[in-house]
Amino acid sequence: MRIDIYRRAEHAGHFSYMAVPEGKLIPEEAVNTDWELTNRGVDVEDGATQLENFSIDAPFEQIQAKGYAITSVKKLANSSP
Repeated sequence: MRIDIYRRAEHAGHFSYMAVPEGKLIPEEAVNTDWELTNRGVDVEDGATQLENFSIDAPFEQIQAKGYAITSVKKLANSSP
């Protein structure tokens, strides 16, 4: 699968990331002016359980359930600047 990656600034210099299928719009419930496109057409291996560079767990399950995958809030809370 190919995805587009968006990011937005969080506290303490961290970023959260959102992955959507390539060429798809951000779903209505996630539309936020803070999201900026950072990577287009990123290849993700079938069966990937996480996108480590973006702190996204279960990307395929999240995309199937809601149309996008997003950084875990737990990962943001546990990261240091």
